Order: sequence, then structure tokens, then C-alpha cells
Amino acid sequence: MKVKIFDEMHEKDLENSVNNFLEQIGESFVDIKYQVSISMFGEEQIYCFSAMIIYTCE
Repeated sequence: MKVKIFDEMHEKDLENSVNNFLEQIGESFVDIKYQVSISMFGEEQIYCFSAMIIYTCE
């Protein structure tokens, strides 16, 4: 088994990255973990969208 980690600043970028990877590995994925974190930098909110895909090796 292997894992692949994605980290993007925009949810659409994460969606595109994950979808592209899933197309590459086919149906060998086992699980997908998703997380959103928010932090403050001065007056600005910074979002981090991440996902971890667990998949089997062929």
C-alpha cells in the first residue's frame, strides 16, 4: 500500500489534483481522507485544503 498527499490553497485546485490522480490509479484506491484548516495572517484568512489517498500497489 502507498499514500499520496495533496495540499492546495483552493478547493477547486485540490479537486482537480485528486481527480487527475484517481484517473491514473484507476480503482486501486482504498480510502480518501480530507481536511480543511484555516489560519489568520493579520486580517487575512488563509485556507489549506488537503487530502490523503491510500491506494494499493500493482
